[in-house]
Amino acid sequence: MTLLLVACALGTVAVDIDEEEDAELVDDVVVTDAPEVDLPLVVAAAAHGSTVVAVVDRRPPLVVSNDSGITWREAGAGLGSGVAVAISPEHPDLVAFATAERLYVSRDGGRFWTALAVELPSITAVAFAP
Repeated sequence: MTLLLVACALGTVAVDIDEEEDAELVDDVVVTDAPEVDLPLVVAAAAHGSTVVAVVDRRPPLVVSNDSGITWREAGAGLGSGVAVAISPEHPDLVAFATAERLYVSRDGGRFWTALAVELPSITAVAFAP
């Protein structure tokens, strides 16, 4: 089971991304340790090792670096405007992306995305549960 903690208007919700539908309110706090990203229009960012993923206020809404921000590639074509991103500390190719009400997961470092069935109001942050 891989849990994603989602801060939203309901509070903190734990979503099992393997089941894609289970969501329950929890007392945990979503803690994000956003890296400094020297790019314009950055909304949110996450890093693990040399992988950095940033949500940007443009289309496509993501940029990915696999060399600690030296070079970047665009990602997330077809996704809406984003508000948050997280990289799994156990599996760096597992990335979660959030719009204001939807969650998306990539299992290949941000190349392909799958929408989760769960919809939550006013998402502000996401983080993989420890």
